[in-house]
Amino acid sequence: MSLQTPLTDLLGIRHPIIQAPMAFGAGGALAAAVTRGGGLGLIGGGYGEQDWLEEQYQAAGNARFGVGFITWSLARQPQLLDGALARQPAAIMLSFGDPTPFAGAIKDAGALLICQVQTLADALVARDAGADLIVAQGGEAGGHAGKRATISLVPAVVDAVAPIPVVAAGGIADGRGLAAALVLGACGVLMGTRFYATPEFLGHDKAKVQVVEASGDATVQSRVVDMVRGKDWPRRFAIRTLTNDFTDRWAADEGALAADLAAAAQEYDAAARAGDFDTAAVIAGEGVDLVRDIVPADELVERIAAEAEAALAGKGWTS
Repeated sequence: MSLQTPLTDLLGIRHPIIQAPMAFGAGGALAAAVTRGGGLGLIGGGYGEQDWLEEQYQAAGNARFGVGFITWSLARQPQLLDGALARQPAAIMLSFGDPTPFAGAIKDAGALLICQVQTLADALVARDAGADLIVAQGGEAGGHAGKRATISLVPAVVDAVAPIPVVAAGGIADGRGLAAALVLGACGVLMGTRFYATPEFLGHDKAKVQVVEASGDATVQSRVVDMVRGKDWPRRFAIRTLTNDFTDRWAADEGALAADLAAAAQEYDAAARAGDFDTAAVIAGEGVDLVRDIVPADELVERIAAEAEAALAGKGWTS
């Protein structure tokens, strides 16, 4: 059985798996490994650190990759898109804002336009902007997301934007999730948290161990991590992280944090530099229960595809 879908046809990949462009963690080595495994790897454009991006483009070598940007951040630094398009990426992914101002340049450069959305209304904006592929992201996702759940959002978006292909994201971390996404009408998945636990992810080793050992019960969506990092995110997009002493102290009382923000930001920054994850955030989604080992990204893509094929063939669960 082969998982050939409109996504594999569109991107020219073997497996319908895209790796999420996680800021500062999804670098060139990770993107290249995912592509080597048969999916498509995306470099995380993050908040617009040009020097970091140039390093990651170099790290990807000759591998085929895409680049993901936070749309509202890109609007402040549109030159970053020019730099990415000069690398002739397979795709540009835009999330958390209206993609319309950038769509023309992306398509004129010959890259596919991937738009990640969190609501049905956002999906219609992406459709009208000319998206080649739409990612329906549920609130279970690690990092920034909306509130709607993946299992209800995905088929609603599929129905609304047809015939544009739709990819599912949020809480998907193994082959069962890929199989379920296909049944819901998606043509593949975009996964972030599962690729955190890979050697290629640019994260602290202690944080990777926490991801492997964590429970999805112990995650929280809040604004407090963005507040202390000085990230001016729109209020409708909270960030999901593993719970720790810091989120336990502040997540339920943002007002108190705002009143003591300078001291808290200093504490957080020191903890992040020291690898102290009782204070610093480990960004992970509710699917973290399913992350049980640290595996090279290319092997992981092959494993997830095989698991999904077995599940869809009625051969049961293989892990």
